[in-house]
Amino acid sequence: MTALAALEARFQQDLAWLELPAKPWVPPKIVDDRAVLDVAVIGGGQAGMAAAASLLHLGIDAVIYDQSPAGFEGPWATTARMETLRSPKKLTGPALGFAALTFRAWFEAQFGLQAWEALDKIPRLQWMDYLRWYRKVLALDIRNDHRIDAILPRADGVVELHIGAPAGRSVVLARRVVLATGRDGLGGAYLPPLAQNLPQAWWAHSCDDMDYGKLAGKRVGVIGAGASAMDSAATALEAGAERVDLLIRRAQFPRINKGKGAGNPGLTNGHVDLPDEWKWRIRHYINVQQTPPPSSSVQRVAKFANARFLFGTAIDKVDVVDNSLRVTTPRGLFEFDFLIFSTGFRIDWSARPEFAAIAPHIRNWRARYMPPIGDEDIELSDSPDLGAAFEFQQKHPGSLPGLERVHCFCYPAALAHGTVSGDIPALSDGARRLAQGIASLLYCEDVGMHYKNIQAYAEPELAGDEWTPSEPTERERQGASR
Repeated sequence: MTALAALEARFQQDLAWLELPAKPWVPPKIVDDRAVLDVAVIGGGQAGMAAAASLLHLGIDAVIYDQSPAGFEGPWATTARMETLRSPKKLTGPALGFAALTFRAWFEAQFGLQAWEALDKIPRLQWMDYLRWYRKVLALDIRNDHRIDAILPRADGVVELHIGAPAGRSVVLARRVVLATGRDGLGGAYLPPLAQNLPQAWWAHSCDDMDYGKLAGKRVGVIGAGASAMDSAATALEAGAERVDLLIRRAQFPRINKGKGAGNPGLTNGHVDLPDEWKWRIRHYINVQQTPPPSSSVQRVAKFANARFLFGTAIDKVDVVDNSLRVTTPRGLFEFDFLIFSTGFRIDWSARPEFAAIAPHIRNWRARYMPPIGDEDIELSDSPDLGAAFEFQQKHPGSLPGLERVHCFCYPAALAHGTVSGDIPALSDGARRLAQGIASLLYCEDVGMHYKNIQAYAEPELAGDEWTPSEPTERERQGASR
């Protein structure tokens, strides 16, 4: 038996010792002559898999739908361009409390302790290999090449999903739906207004699935100073770009990752219970301070002589002139053949047609909380106001019955719940919180039926022949009559 096979056997033994998964207990439901799923999870990346596994361990059936081919869920083998993960290698990520399910266990089983000790950070594509193994060892039900076209909450206790797949279109019903749709979870790439009128052939966003080989010999401008900007710049340089200029609005890089300073079990478990003003204050402060790119990512760019870091170059205007892009900034006029916008993500319902039916009804933090003057934050204002189980809430009660059956387990949940719904450090904590919340909701929904099952339960603990009835002595009987 190989070491990896032995690790897999150990994990299965762990599950058996812990009596996991729990026996199914959610009552079957038929609506419109269709069997209703307990939970449909949209997105088969690390968050979707951790959520589904947590639900399965609680005896709740979960089916994952992902639009990507098998083994290419999430960004790791497609649009991500970093050489290694940015998180420390020792974080346990989606392991859900199982030592045998950690990346370290998987890595050491194949390469040994010495290789682990020598490893700095986890190579990006190796992380994807680990997630493929994670899927296999947990035996998750992932339906690949399935695109969600519409999410339609209904008043009869189900959510209707319209799905496109190679076999054709279909409709699936589920009691609960979990959106595990990643960093751009409720929208897409943010683009500054000046990009709106640029011909698409001249630019891309750093999250686009693009062939960087086409940038060979070209003058490339990268707008932004975050980690993805460094990754895009380095990839363009490695592909043979003539030069790459990073146009950075700030006067210098932020140096300290304040988010790392906030990482402890107290905040992981306590953020959800903080008063609104403290939730806003913490998340806004981290947003304003911004996250510096990793040192290795900056060095990956800086080693090229044809790379420039141009600080204080906010973009005033971009024009197409004489078959090139002219970018006007306070520090000068720059000419490029191609621009890459590394400007992050935002909640933008119009970018996701599958959300069209629910978008107008979702209550966000703009309706919940008014920050102090000077602490305004579009990202936070647009964030959904979620319930204890990450469920959406209606902007106007009664306007869309069933909306609360859709759960937001992706990055925009950070203001309500903290960073537990996608990022590696606290992903297991978030997945367990989500699963426990959904388990509670499902049980309460059918409590009458569960009560009848308690009443009908008839498995005897005693057969009746385990003892012989005894009689009191004569003295004991006489004593009772006095």
